[in-house]
Parts: sequence; structure tokens; C-alpha cells
Amino acid sequence: MAEMITREQQLEENTWDLTKIFPSDAAFEEAFKEVESYLGREEEVKGTLAQSAQQLLNGLLLETEIDEKLGKVYVYAHLKHDQDTSNDTYTAMEQRAAALAAQFGSAWSFMMPELMTISEEQLNQFVAENAGLQRFKFDLERINKKRAHVLSDKEEKLLAEAGEALSTPSNVFGMFNNADLAFNDIADKDGKLHPLSQGTYVQYLESSDRVLRENAYKEIYRNYGQFKNTLAQTLAGKVKAAVFSSKVRGYASPRQQALANNDIPEAVYDNLIKTIHDHLPLLHRYTALRKELLGLDDMKMYDMYTSLVQDEKFEVTYDEAKEWVLNSLKPMDEEYTEVIEEGFNNRWVDVYENKGKRSGAYSSGTYGTNPYILMNWTNNVNNTFTLTHEFGHSAHSYFSRRNQPSNMSGYSIFVAEVASTCNEALLAHHMYHTLNDEKKKLYLLNYQLEGFRGTVFRQTMFAEFEHLIHTLAQNNEPLTAERLNKEYLELNRTYYGDAVVHDDYIQSEWSRIPHFYYNYYVYQYATGYSAALALSDQILKEGQPAVDRYINSFLKAGSSDYPIEVLKKAGVDMTTSEPIEKACQVFEERLNEFERLIKAAR
Repeated sequence: MAEMITREQQLEENTWDLTKIFPSDAAFEEAFKEVESYLGREEEVKGTLAQSAQQLLNGLLLETEIDEKLGKVYVYAHLKHDQDTSNDTYTAMEQRAAALAAQFGSAWSFMMPELMTISEEQLNQFVAENAGLQRFKFDLERINKKRAHVLSDKEEKLLAEAGEALSTPSNVFGMFNNADLAFNDIADKDGKLHPLSQGTYVQYLESSDRVLRENAYKEIYRNYGQFKNTLAQTLAGKVKAAVFSSKVRGYASPRQQALANNDIPEAVYDNLIKTIHDHLPLLHRYTALRKELLGLDDMKMYDMYTSLVQDEKFEVTYDEAKEWVLNSLKPMDEEYTEVIEEGFNNRWVDVYENKGKRSGAYSSGTYGTNPYILMNWTNNVNNTFTLTHEFGHSAHSYFSRRNQPSNMSGYSIFVAEVASTCNEALLAHHMYHTLNDEKKKLYLLNYQLEGFRGTVFRQTMFAEFEHLIHTLAQNNEPLTAERLNKEYLELNRTYYGDAVVHDDYIQSEWSRIPHFYYNYYVYQYATGYSAALALSDQILKEGQPAVDRYINSFLKAGSSDYPIEVLKKAGVDMTTSEPIEKACQVFEERLNEFERLIKAAR
């Protein structure tokens, strides 16, 4: 087995160019000291915001100036760290940057309570009389909407101090899940042992070796199951903290608070679950087909991830992937594709794995920097989709940062997966209509069906479970391991149907899902995926009018409007069931085509 290369052995053209942020580590240190010198400057504006429109503007501009400089310092440090986590210099650099950010967070915690001392009428008057405040008009509007839920300065400080204690359940789960939990090696059908970890588990579930799949599945859930009571109380602690926060801040429920933070109506959540329930027969049809094609009398949950197209290796080199991605985006106009080309040509991407490099993939960056993409490339079609996915994030960030001031250059987490998934949908469409190999077409359809199952059906099930347990806690019902197991198993049966044998192992799955500690996060995977399918369909069918809406009303909008409104302007209304209906229609079309090709191949 070839030894993995070191960071120093990477070819420069395959690495990201961080000199565009700071030309050297020495320049980073100078910038760090400059940002550090801003500590204490909050006293220049603290207590003065209500005095005049100019004083308010001074405070907002100073905070923004710090955020812009601090953002570059932190991003440089975290990217340097992630390219080689074994490098102690960059580990220390990232820790220092994180600590500095925490110091500023504490120093500027006065801002929201102090803004709340200014009446809504006075804030509006300040904006009207000072042109400089127009930049912050929407930010102040959003603050006004949260006025009823912001407490006094003393109470806010108390809650901030309690924040570390209230986050203990999440921290405990994180340490348990990532550091303390260990698994035994597992055997494949030939008796060969394989190391099991959080990282290898899904790989084993995707294997064509059913013995390996079963052993991985049972070993994972045996381990989680033996800690079921501890993990139930850990999750219950997180849920109770959310209930406490919602009560203290005057929200009707933890869900209302969580969705209000992103200005999302609760109807969006309810529409998602109801619409997906209406379309569960599609998932049942898919699981029945899976059972038939795998030739199983007793299909288990560990059979849900292995490919239905066996013995097909869809290999794609990085250079080939770049061509696939660029060609798939031709329905977009040059304004969009030129950004993608710039990313490929100007080293936005850190392509290949090396010793110590962080696993996985992501898009990162901040206002004033390029978007940067971390990959750990292997020659397969999955990585091709990951590449275009991350470029979707990067293009979204690029357009929003170039067209909005820094305070509005980010975008809501509610829409964060839309651009990335839209890119994937365009790639899938292009590849399917370009390929001549029927088996590769089947592989691609299988990949898409699994993506939908995992992102829409499964994440909606998670969302339903999450809301259920918060509602139970709000009604003072105990969240015991027995109750959590019962509720989760029942939901799993409802979603996956009779084609699957629902054993006692899967009832413990709730105990290993970190997203249940993220406070109503998971539903956004399903809504984002659905919105992306709707937008990609418009782009392919309408052409330039849809492209213009997508780029100008969505990608360039940043956080200049509410996320629901940004999507409406782009052509998707997530307050209705239509985008979810459309997404399920796409799933059905792909399932029909998959069945047609399977039948033709027999």
C-alpha cells in the first residue's frame, strides 16, 4: 500500500492559494496584532448608540470594520490548520484566532441589549435622517422584529454566562461520539477483519458484502445501545435547554424560536412533513424495488445503502470532473461560468489528500477573500458531485460578497444548500443526457435516488422526530431511552414501509445523530434540496429568464432580504407545498426511468 504524501509533497497547482489572503505567515501575524489592538475600542461607542444617528452609525461601522478584519484572520488560520492538522504551528494559530474571536464576542455583547433601549420609532428616525445608516436598515428592521424576545442587559449577560453550562449536553455528546466511543474490528464474508470507525461505517454499509454490512451495523448499534440511558439523558438535556431558552425569551416553543432566528414561518416545517407523508408511497415503492433487485427475503436497514448497480466502477479523474462540471453549467450564462473557471484557474481548490489533512469537503472563506474549497479527491463520480456542490456554495458566496456590503454578504442557513444542490441537479441532468453507457446511467440514477432518499425522506423523518421530542419535553413528558427508542422505531417503520425488516438495532439510531443537537437544523436539508430541484428545473426549461432570477435575485442577494422572500423572487415559494411536491415528482420520474432501464437490461 502506497504511503500517503505529506503536505510538502503536494504540487502547488493542486493546493489552494492562501497568499491571496495574506502573502505570508508573518503578514498574518501583523494582521492578528492589528485586530488585537481593537480590543477595548468598544468603549468608544458603548453607551452612546442612543445619543444620535451618527453615534449609532459610528458603533455599527466600528463593529463591521472589526468583523471584516477578524474574518480574514480567522479564515486564514483555519484553512492553514485544515490543510495539515498535524502541524502544531497552524493548530496553535487556529486556536489563537478562535480565542480572539471569542474575546470580541464577549466585548461586543452589549450591542443588542443597547440597541433594544432605542425605541423602534427612534431607530426608524435615525435611519431616515442619516444616509450612512441605509446600509444597516434591513439589519435594524430584523432587530426590531426580535425586540419582544431580547431581555435586559443584566439578563442577557446572565444568559450569556449560562451559555457554556447549557451547551454541556452537546459538548458531552461530541466528546463521547468523537473521542471516547470505540468499536471492535468487524469481519467480512471471508473472515477478514476491518477497523470500524465513524468514518468507515457508511463505507461498509455501501459494500456489496452483506456480511460486512450486517456486522458493521450491529457493532455500531450494539455500542450505542449499551449507553442508551446515558445518551437519552444527554439528548434530553439538550432539548430541555432549548425549552428553557424559548420560555425565557417569550417564544411559544423551541421550534418557533429556532425558526424565528432565520425568519422562517413554522408553516414551512409543517408543510414539509405533511407533503412528504403524502408521498411516502414513493419511498415504499423504492424500498420494495431495492429488496427485489438485491434478491433479499429479509431486507434490513443495513441493506439500504449498497448500490443497486453492482460491479460498476464509475471512475472520473479530477481533470475529467472539471470538464463535466463546466459543461453541465452551460445552461447558466457566462457571468456564472466565468466564476467557476476562475476558481479552477486561480487555485481556489485544495484537491488531494495528504497526511494530516482534514477529511471530507467544504467551501470556506469570508468577506474580502476568495471562496476556498477543500477536497480529498478520489477518482469517482461521487467526488465529481461533491466538487460541483462545493462550487455552488463558492459561487453563492462570491456573488453575495461582490454585490452586498459585508454586513449583508452572508446568507441564511435556510438557503445555504440551495446553490450547491442546484449545481448537482444540473450536473446530473447533463451527465445523464450525455452518457451512452446504460449501466453508468443506471449507476447515476441510483446515485440520485439515494441522494433524494437520504436528503429529503430521511432528513424529514429526522425533523419529525426532533419536533416530537421537543414537544414531549415541553409537555413535561420524560425522554427516557425506552420512549425515544419506541418513537424512533415507529417513525422508521412509517417512512421505510413493509419491505424493510425493522429490527431492534435501528431503534437506537437517534442516539448517534449529532444533528439532533443542532436545534432544528435538519429540516433545512430537505427544504433546500427541494428548492434547488425546482430552480434547476426552471433554469433548464425557461432558460435565460430563470437564470437571471437565480443570479440576480438569489445569488447576489446575500442577506439583504428575508430568505423566504429571496427564494420567492428567484421563483420558489417555500411557504407552499409546491416545491416539495415538485421535488417528489422528480424523484418519481427518476424512479420510473430507473425501472425502465432495469427492465430493458433484463
